[in-house]
Amino acid sequence: MVAYVLNKHGKPLMPCHPAKARILLKQGKAKVVQRTPFTIQLLYGSSGYKQPITLGVDSGYKHIGLSAVSGKRELYASEIELRDDISKLLTERREYRRNRRYRKTRYRKPRFLNRRRPEGWLAPSIQHKLDSHIKAVSQVAKILPISKVVVEVASFDIQKIKNPDISGEDYQNGEQKGFWNVREYVLFRDDHTCQICKGKSKDTVLEVHHITPRSKGGTDRPDNLITLCHTCHEKLHKGEIKAVLKPKNNGFKPESFMSTIRWKVVDRLRELGYSVSHTYGYLTKNKRTGLDLPKTHINDAFVIAGGTNQERLDKYFFIKQVRKCNRKLYKGARSHIKNTAERFVMGFQRFDKVLWKGTECFVFSRRKRGYFDLRKLDGTKVNSSANAKKLKLLESARTFLVELRNVA
Repeated sequence: MVAYVLNKHGKPLMPCHPAKARILLKQGKAKVVQRTPFTIQLLYGSSGYKQPITLGVDSGYKHIGLSAVSGKRELYASEIELRDDISKLLTERREYRRNRRYRKTRYRKPRFLNRRRPEGWLAPSIQHKLDSHIKAVSQVAKILPISKVVVEVASFDIQKIKNPDISGEDYQNGEQKGFWNVREYVLFRDDHTCQICKGKSKDTVLEVHHITPRSKGGTDRPDNLITLCHTCHEKLHKGEIKAVLKPKNNGFKPESFMSTIRWKVVDRLRELGYSVSHTYGYLTKNKRTGLDLPKTHINDAFVIAGGTNQERLDKYFFIKQVRKCNRKLYKGARSHIKNTAERFVMGFQRFDKVLWKGTECFVFSRRKRGYFDLRKLDGTKVNSSANAKKLKLLESARTFLVELRNVA
């Protein structure tokens, strides 16, 4: 590993060996400003010698790979796991607001100046992931003098994914061509037969059911709809029957996301003053195969940054993105149980990095009496009831939780 160095004014310099960082700290010529990644700041003037460093960004819907490479070695490697609950939380908030309209609550006069979406508007779930990409690059630029950023962009043909043999005029003839609406198409697709009882109920009234409810982020796409008779539909909603219904596919959120933001990431980074270029997935795969590297996000980022025979790091940073706080005042839509627990318990809060019996872990939940549920970022339980007296605070909670891992 390396120790990252900032000059007297907080600007990044070339990293140094950990042994040299220890000497500088012991002599009082530097101070520690960050534990993970380990970063020191010089307390005296420096000439500021720098080398060209390229940062490779393997952008993605669920994960981001980052790798900073100089001419001789890899200086930084990380994999970020992004949040995937924005849409769910917004849907939940919408349900709370709808329920509140039918209860006697405080009245707020209507405002009609917020109905127009600004130019360049993106859905909140997509905007959040886009901002996370920019934040990830900016955090690396705070500890390394990045001279160039290379971003992998991708465009996916959804119709080609569904039907590999599609070509020419077939693009204009979708699967719903010739049908008046989605309901008619779903009934025809399912042969006008209930998909649970297969017609055994003798009920001639057919209805279309959402497999994933709208309240949980389900859509009106045909893949999320299924034909049921009125009898089975009613029993299913009442819980009298249990049927395992799965969508025809998991949707194309990752592909649509990458097609939407691919140039927005490049443009935003250029607006921030970075020297940015782009590459494509097939080039990354070709180079990675030529280097005989396994398929991982950090290896892809290494290749994107122009890595070839540089010395690789034996450890990388696994980063998990979490929510900053829970804004619910009550635990349910009609519940009177308050959800406003104390933020700090015995000096610790949720997602603090702590040391327990020589093991670095994170606080995932807490109790008022001073006992905590400790886990690793992959969910591995360290201790479900650790006493606060046996914990040592290493890092305060933040939205990017960092864990040092060995490269497989």
